[in-house]
Amino acid sequence: MIVMQLNDVSKSFGADEILANIKLEIQTNDRIAIVGRNGAGKSTLLKIMAGELSYDEGDLFKPKNASIGYLTQHSSLESDKTIWDEMLDVFDDLLMQQQELRELEQKMKQAASLTDATYEQLLNDYDKKQQLFAENGGYEYEASIKSVLTGLNFHNIPFDTLVNKLSGGQKSRLALGKLLLKKPDLLILDEPTNHLDIATMTWLEQFLASYPGAIAIVSHDRYFLDKTSSIVYEISRNRSKKYNGNYSHYLKQRAIDYEQEMKEYEKQQSEIKKMEDFIQKNIVRASTTKRAQSRRKQLAKMERIEKPKGDEKSASFSFRINRASGNDVLKIDELAFQYGDEAIFQNITVHASRGERIALTGPNGVGKTTLLKTITGALVPSAGNIQIGTNVQIGYYDQEQKQLTPSKTVLDQLWDEYPDIDEKDIRTVLGNFLFSGDDVKKPVHSLSGGEKARLSMARLMMQNANFLILDEPTNHLDIDSKEVLEAALMDFPGTILFVSHDRYFINKLADKIVEMQHTDATIYLGNYDYYMEKKQEEAEIQKLTQSEETGPAQEQRKTQFHENKQEQRERRKIERRIQELEEMIEQHETELAALEQKMTDPDIYEDHEKAMQLTEETNQLKQKIDTLMEEWTELQE
Repeated sequence: MIVMQLNDVSKSFGADEILANIKLEIQTNDRIAIVGRNGAGKSTLLKIMAGELSYDEGDLFKPKNASIGYLTQHSSLESDKTIWDEMLDVFDDLLMQQQELRELEQKMKQAASLTDATYEQLLNDYDKKQQLFAENGGYEYEASIKSVLTGLNFHNIPFDTLVNKLSGGQKSRLALGKLLLKKPDLLILDEPTNHLDIATMTWLEQFLASYPGAIAIVSHDRYFLDKTSSIVYEISRNRSKKYNGNYSHYLKQRAIDYEQEMKEYEKQQSEIKKMEDFIQKNIVRASTTKRAQSRRKQLAKMERIEKPKGDEKSASFSFRINRASGNDVLKIDELAFQYGDEAIFQNITVHASRGERIALTGPNGVGKTTLLKTITGALVPSAGNIQIGTNVQIGYYDQEQKQLTPSKTVLDQLWDEYPDIDEKDIRTVLGNFLFSGDDVKKPVHSLSGGEKARLSMARLMMQNANFLILDEPTNHLDIDSKEVLEAALMDFPGTILFVSHDRYFINKLADKIVEMQHTDATIYLGNYDYYMEKKQEEAEIQKLTQSEETGPAQEQRKTQFHENKQEQRERRKIERRIQELEEMIEQHETELAALEQKMTDPDIYEDHEKAMQLTEETNQLKQKIDTLMEEWTELQE
């Protein structure tokens, strides 16, 4: 069933066109991600869908009985009630039904004073109301509230705490929790992972996986989008385009589509050029003018393919180094830090070798940023040793942007640090980070969070350091900027130690995870997916160890557990290979279709040498596809 449909919806603010001819359809149980650059109109589209903003043209269809829940980027609960009572508001209807049952129970206690017929009627009414109460979740609503509050990290806060005593982030999480408990037919979420730590985001992903309605999400958290979406709508240049699959699949398909569209455009442009040349040469000749006129009519009727528009302008940069470091870049042994009498962390041991990409993870408040600052020398540890290796030059990215000078202009921020570099070269660097024209004259204090992040990244790039220490480098960056940063860091020839809540970023970049606790650190050799897999295994092994079984029975279960895990690993490996094969087959089939289309060109099949070359390329592609299909078939068995 269609929950919502938008046909050719447009929206402008004054002379600025924000959305044009937007087409979007949401079916029951759809999981939709809406992506695009900052300012593309994503939040505007969500407001239109939620009925909070009018649109100028087009149609929006929604069944009358369909309920919609909308979480804005800055949603926050303001209430004089307690946490528990605020959540109870969601279940007003159930509470009324519950009150009716209590009243009927009181009447039934007076059975002695009632006639048989009246008592029988009471029993029938009670049975019907109790059945309806149970069907509507009357016996589960308290458990649902507790589950959502626990999942959203309120388990350490008494539920009788007044809402107006909570922090801004806690109020935002509570607003999300209340919306999840309402379970509308269409859940519209604008940046729902704001104010959530990794554990809470993981819980939310699991909750949404079993959500009974449709979901539309805008988020900068690409890992979250991968886990929660199966359809992606891209908003670019005011228009929408639909892609089936999660966010990672959308990126691949978008690249394939662009390549194919460019080939079709170039092919048509070549045909147009030949027709125009023919017309120009033959229109004045009596013997060929009719053919030329025919070509001219044919050209006039031709439906022109627009040149595919590539990615909108993004930051463009790379990190270079002055010189390579030694193999041993960093050695931290038994490190501890405390503020006054409060111990932040202790027994932290981390070693970094040249070329490693190490992610620091752990709960909020465990001291990840503090550890980075001790490495840079900004803070002094209370115990342990830090040894920086030979020829190591540290470049530090501070999430608080304290290394920027608020009173300086963007241009002076860099030029004052590198006075020997020409102004035009400084401007070129800033241009690569999207500061152009008069943007470079802006004072630093007037910049947005994203602009300050880009300026800090430009400053870091110019240092040419061989050991980058990054504290939340993706904060304030839109998805395009994150992807540019990822590409630059993946090509970086030095060593990286970083803290990030962006799991997609960690997954792409890290080859080692250091999980910090207050009392020690645990090393995992792999990316974020591997880390989560190992954490799950550890939890299951601990559960087995704590079970009541002992002796041979417990050992047998542990052995069986490890065998099952090995089978799961092998199965996942096969599934990954199947996915790789399918993507390779799809890409080769696209290339094959383009070659076969090219071979229908008269200029090609009349040129024996070119035709033979294309035939050979076609045969090679077919052979590759056959080989891949054979492997795919074997893995499916």
